[in-house]
Amino acid sequence: MRFSGKVYKDGKFWLAEIPILDALTQGHTRKEAFEMVADMLETMVNKEGFQIQVFKGSHGEFEVGSRDSRTLISLLLQRKLELSGLSLSQVAERLGVSSQNAYAHYEQGRSVPTIEKLNELLNAVCPNTEIVIKESVLA
Repeated sequence: MRFSGKVYKDGKFWLAEIPILDALTQGHTRKEAFEMVADMLETMVNKEGFQIQVFKGSHGEFEVGSRDSRTLISLLLQRKLELSGLSLSQVAERLGVSSQNAYAHYEQGRSVPTIEKLNELLNAVCPNTEIVIKESVLA
């Protein structure tokens, strides 16, 4: 699993942005911006051994990924919940279930949701977000 991003120059800094995570970092050089985006995500996850790879594309596009897709999905769900300002009980209500564990189970990385379930979970915390799946050509 990978998340797409953009890198661009703003004044004297290079900015690296991952829109789906609403995450932005910077560096003095393009290379440093890529290093910073990997470090930022690894710090956000805060899990020993977790590593992010940056796949550079053209026209300022890049992707970040990891062999540990369970943790990437967990990060996505944690971030979306944080940005929504909702409580777990509010999310459970939106999902139409009585247990707060319905979201937390996936958010904590104990289970990997199917695409349908991931879409349902994301719609509960950010109803105006669509999952866009595209085949990557970045290597």
